[in-house]
Amino acid sequence: MFVSHLGDSCISSILDHLYLSGAGAISPGILKDKSITCIINVTHTEEFPTFLAEADFLRIGIDDTPRTKISDHFDTAADKIKLVKDTGGKVLVHCVQGVSRSASLCIVYLMKYEGMSLRKAYQHVKKVRPIIAPNIGFWKQMIEYETQIYGKSTVTIERTKHKFHYCIKFDDKTSFKQLGFIDL
Repeated sequence: MFVSHLGDSCISSILDHLYLSGAGAISPGILKDKSITCIINVTHTEEFPTFLAEADFLRIGIDDTPRTKISDHFDTAADKIKLVKDTGGKVLVHCVQGVSRSASLCIVYLMKYEGMSLRKAYQHVKKVRPIIAPNIGFWKQMIEYETQIYGKSTVTIERTKHKFHYCIKFDDKTSFKQLGFIDL
């Protein structure tokens, strides 16, 4: 498994058919080497690479803000990844940096189709791409999605005593602090 510490200039292998990156990692050579057949672009600004005329391309044009309704796109993205996998293809999900939007959609896919809890999916993606950091609003929506799928969540969000700081807590009693700007 490839572990990326270099931000948007590297592609991280989440599963054998699923990759995560920032926009800066997209090049003809890398995409050919990884046999990527579909790109899910989770930005408003990044254009479709002209050198990939034969690739399948899905744009989910959303902002990386806590108030963005990324959950409106959870099933679209997860179902697309599953469809590409089932037809023998490979998917690259990217946003600008490969940190929040694209990471959140990869985590949701792992929950929906790979049977992982939100905690396990996050920890899996974080292990192979340590720079991921879904924004606090995306966390809230992923927690709601996990509850919808499994009837409970393995993650909670709590405010800390510091303004705009939250604590993401896992059911295994581990946690970490994160900045955020949203009312819970």
